[in-house]
Amino acid sequence: MLRINLLLLLAIIGSAFWLINLQYQSRKLVSEMHRAEGEARRIEIERERLTAEKRAQASPSRVERIAREQLQMRMPTPAITQYVQHGGKADAAAAQGANGVAGTLGTTGTSGTKAGAATGAAP
Repeated sequence: MLRINLLLLLAIIGSAFWLINLQYQSRKLVSEMHRAEGEARRIEIERERLTAEKRAQASPSRVERIAREQLQMRMPTPAITQYVQHGGKADAAAAQGANGVAGTLGTTGTSGTKAGAATGAAP
């Protein structure tokens, strides 16, 4: 009888240690889960901030301002626009009106109407 009691006592002590270890691991995992959730919230806030910053950086007014100030670009005017007729011959009147400023070539439709024009900036 004494052997059975000792064996049962050892089983109870072993299961108690196993239970304590299991609770420790559970608490450790819960703590790690809360840390990961906090990190996920931080990353989501950072993503939202970067998305808003990206939208602000790509706004048309900002792009236009940078094009004017840093790249010295300007809006196209008829003085720097050159039109080309369908046969590849440059329109003499448009070339004269451009004051010698070279531009990239646009195309015209077969009916002689303007289908598009490209611009070039003076140096």
